Amino acid sequence: MNEIKPESEGAFGPPVENDSLEPSRVTMRRDRLLASLTLIAGLGLVLATPFALKAGAEFFLPTTIALVIAIALVPLLEWFERHRLPSPLAALVCVLMFLAAASVAITAIVLPATEFFRRLPQSVGRIQSNLAPLLDLYSSLEKYVNRTFRQLAAGPVHQAQATAVAPPSSIVGLAATSAPTVIVQVFFGILVVFFFLSHWTRIRRNTITGRSSFTGALATARVIQDVVDDTSAYLGTITAINVTLGCVIAFALWLVGMPYPLMWGGIAALLNYVPYFGPIVAALLLAVGGLMTFNDIWVAMLPPAIMIGCHLIEANAITPFIVGHRLTINPVLILISISFWGWVWGTAGALLAVPLLIILQTVIGAAGKPDIAGFLFEHGTLTAERRGWRRRQEK
Repeated sequence: MNEIKPESEGAFGPPVENDSLEPSRVTMRRDRLLASLTLIAGLGLVLATPFALKAGAEFFLPTTIALVIAIALVPLLEWFERHRLPSPLAALVCVLMFLAAASVAITAIVLPATEFFRRLPQSVGRIQSNLAPLLDLYSSLEKYVNRTFRQLAAGPVHQAQATAVAPPSSIVGLAATSAPTVIVQVFFGILVVFFFLSHWTRIRRNTITGRSSFTGALATARVIQDVVDDTSAYLGTITAINVTLGCVIAFALWLVGMPYPLMWGGIAALLNYVPYFGPIVAALLLAVGGLMTFNDIWVAMLPPAIMIGCHLIEANAITPFIVGHRLTINPVLILISISFWGWVWGTAGALLAVPLLIILQTVIGAAGKPDIAGFLFEHGTLTAERRGWRRRQEK
């Protein structure tokens, strides 16, 4: 005869105490609630971070620029330290060298650009005469469109009145109101770079030795070194390429008689830090400059043609050969990064987009991609407790 099992005995194993199952169910519910709250809080933080960065641009932008510059200067700092130079003195030398290079770039770009574009109102007539064929075509097309709409419209068309916006009274007055903020931000950024570099060795050592395990210390050291190597390698390589490109464009513009060739070469080199969009903007600026300078429209189009030709050679032959596959980035990620940081911080954000993307990619690549869904729903507490409960049921 079949034996009658007690009610407390399970169908797949020995009896299971109901009191022992209650704590596991409570723990499972608590872990599920904590996992849900963590996921919601993480999503809220991700969604709120861009708006916080945009609202606090006066603080976050100079801080981010300073940190990116400091990371790029770390190899130079370590070279000075290997040659027995104290860290504060090595940091001061790095900052002074960077300021000297930035001063040369500003002197070569900003001062001639101010003088050149100040003559823009006087050059409107020349630009109009160069663009006369295109303006006539546009005027004819506009008249045709207006005539067509007048024939189709049932009643009179009321045109919106354009409101004239008065330009600033003077550049000096505009600079007087904005200069204090810019000076404070530049001074703050210089201090951040100096103190970051002067304490870099101590910060790295404390970060590595502060790990609780040897494996964690090795992973931290690898992440820090990869971030420094990739960021400095990218910025150093791209800077050398852009400076060379700017010099070539400046020489070619000097040959065709373009005024201020060093200024245009510097503008092309600076905008070339922004992939895809920067060279287009540089070509448009050169087109405006050519229309302001030359009387013939075909000669005026030589400067943008030189810019586009040099950029195509640089982007398709020189940069892939020098950079190789080590710093190759997905173009979709580059476009997303430029769009995001350009929306957050404008032109400065677009210039920082690729270095920030490299830093983020390096950290994720070295530390490992976080599998949030797997942690919460596959390898996390939700299924771990359930598996333990099933194993206890089967015993």
